[in-house]
Amino acid sequence: MNTSGNPAAADFSAGRSLVGPCVEPSSPGQTDRLSACTRPITAVIITLNGATHLGRVLESVGLCSERLVLDSGSTDGTVALACAAGARVEQQAFLGYGLQKQHAVQLATHDWILSLDDDEVLDPEASDAICRLDLSDPLACWSIRRRTFIGAREMRHGPWKNDCVLRLFNRQTAAFKPLMVHEQVQPQRPPQLLPGSVAHYSYDNCCDLLARALRYAPLKAGLMHAKRQRVHTWMLPLRGLATFVRCYYLQGGWRDGAAGFAVALSRVIDATLPRTMLLLGEADEATKSSADQRHEKHASRK
Repeated sequence: MNTSGNPAAADFSAGRSLVGPCVEPSSPGQTDRLSACTRPITAVIITLNGATHLGRVLESVGLCSERLVLDSGSTDGTVALACAAGARVEQQAFLGYGLQKQHAVQLATHDWILSLDDDEVLDPEASDAICRLDLSDPLACWSIRRRTFIGAREMRHGPWKNDCVLRLFNRQTAAFKPLMVHEQVQPQRPPQLLPGSVAHYSYDNCCDLLARALRYAPLKAGLMHAKRQRVHTWMLPLRGLATFVRCYYLQGGWRDGAAGFAVALSRVIDATLPRTMLLLGEADEATKSSADQRHEKHASRK
């Protein structure tokens, strides 16, 4: 990012807050939900050009007494939308998924954190369950079943059939691992399963799904290179075949039709392309450039 002669851009690249808290009147529906149940929880959401679903995401977490959006330079109206919804907005140049989410956690007013992506919508059953939770134990944490969509089609089988992600925790006892990609919360106690689910509108279509797998390959190759992970050429076709058989046949991805085939294919890319980059000596370059890579509009979760 070129910041010469632009103090605001320089502040952004340095990670300083440009927007700060912004509060606008809530809609009647949001007001009703807030008055019905408000918990001492901060909902944290990292964004980059996430306006497509952000309005529904913020409305779904109206039970949280604070909704914090950590943006990294959106140009599609994300910030204005968040402000209009009554959210607090801060800015931070992208640090990598794990570090970015942990930074948002540290900015929160409350210790209890509900972490969602900008394309994850909490359903009413999960929202009602959170309203009834006992939050007296800081070691407690909860995972939520995640239902992933490609466009308007829910993927009901395959590797995402029983996808559960830890989303509600206390920052005094849990934190995000500092991973560039495939970030996760590390708790001190196994999570309980929260009733309900979160709808994950991650991919616009199958092309978006496969393109995302290709874009994440350099990041994963960089992580493998940093860990000095060893790979062998002869294992690539075996790993690819085993991955496809597991996702498409053993996990029932074929039940989702052609979309299930695309999901299995994306897993094959994820399992083989980063290792191919390691063998070709391209991972070192990926490691050096990974800090400059920006996160995509929708996060891919595998």
